[in-house]
Amino acid sequence: MSDPAFVLVTGMSGAGRSTAAKALEDLGWFVIDNLPPGLLFSLAEEAGRVKLAADKVAAVVDVRSLAFTTDLNAAIEELEARGVAVRVVFLEASDEVLVSRFENVRRPHPLQNDGRLVDGIDRERGILREVRANADVVIDTSKLNVHELRDKIVSFFGGDDRPGLKVNVVSFGYKYGLPVDADMVVDCRFLPNPHWVPELRPMNGRDPRVREYVLGQPGAKEFLDAFEEAFAIVAAGYGREGKGYAMLAVGCTGGKHRSVAMAEQIGGRLRDRGMEVQVSHRDVGRE
Repeated sequence: MSDPAFVLVTGMSGAGRSTAAKALEDLGWFVIDNLPPGLLFSLAEEAGRVKLAADKVAAVVDVRSLAFTTDLNAAIEELEARGVAVRVVFLEASDEVLVSRFENVRRPHPLQNDGRLVDGIDRERGILREVRANADVVIDTSKLNVHELRDKIVSFFGGDDRPGLKVNVVSFGYKYGLPVDADMVVDCRFLPNPHWVPELRPMNGRDPRVREYVLGQPGAKEFLDAFEEAFAIVAAGYGREGKGYAMLAVGCTGGKHRSVAMAEQIGGRLRDRGMEVQVSHRDVGRE
């Protein structure tokens, strides 16, 4: 599928619509969840008014809307008549899998009413039969986990803009406490402390003289080389698991010299590997 202009995500309850929507959001799409079919053209019109990218708008539509099939088909026809290219993604799964998923979360099917789960599922299949028949993409999620479904959505809609890992690298001082939201912690206290060099003490790790001092110490470059390779393995694993963001904390005693210099170096190396990196220094100026 190439260059979709407006995407509708629909399908069976419990088949993974929310996962698909989150995957599109991670790709930079503007996504509206549980939108009534009658409002689809209004969404497209508003998206154009505020200059949202035409190929980055998606809506999740489910069976809870009244007169679902008629409304949705009419809305699609209206969009296409007005020049909006519509692509419909339909998610489905087997009855056995859907029953298991609803039982695991202990929630009733939206069309179950006073009957059994299978009654609600059967009723929904009937309502959605025409929508499924006309869908551009049908994904059976019966044997997919959330990460595999996300990968399928990315393969359809990621194109050349698939996001890499976004990394927040923050330096800190151990004496002020660890960042509570860190995914990984790098300890730079194995390096000599510039604090004990009188001419370097007033400066911080962004100063070229401090940077040269820190990076010139035995083990500094070797550590950076090894950590870069190790983090590349971690980043690839994060990608397979659908994790798009990582918080990397780089610490030294006071968060002023070693951690700052090393955080800047790590950030630069990760950028060179194609990751989106933000570097900040939590404790500079606190001493």
